Amino acid sequence: MKRIVLFLATNLAVMLVMSVVLSLLGVNRYLSANGLQLGTLMVYSLVVGFTGAIVSLLMSKQMAKWSTAAHVIDAPSSSTELWLVDTVKKLADSADIAMPEVAVYEGEPHDVYCKPCFAVAKPA
Repeated sequence: MKRIVLFLATNLAVMLVMSVVLSLLGVNRYLSANGLQLGTLMVYSLVVGFTGAIVSLLMSKQMAKWSTAAHVIDAPSSSTELWLVDTVKKLADSADIAMPEVAVYEGEPHDVYCKPCFAVAKPA
């Protein structure tokens, strides 16, 4: 429920900022001269923006798994995986949220700031 409220609030805030900026810039006079209205543009932007955002939101989790070739841990098969799942469970419980999917992937992190952490752990 919280993420739906945040999703709606973010999109409505973007629409509010867009309407204020377009009004301050006088875009409504330009649109009116060409037979359009600012309200129509705002409704169109709302529909396109919400649609794009929801499609992106629905695709992002699966795309992240595919792009990293992540393996979702359904049943831990090693002590390390068990520790990882238990740690995530404890953190989720302490934050009072549902247990998220836990996945692992092979390879170095994509964040350049984490590379020095892994440079020491590389086999020779």
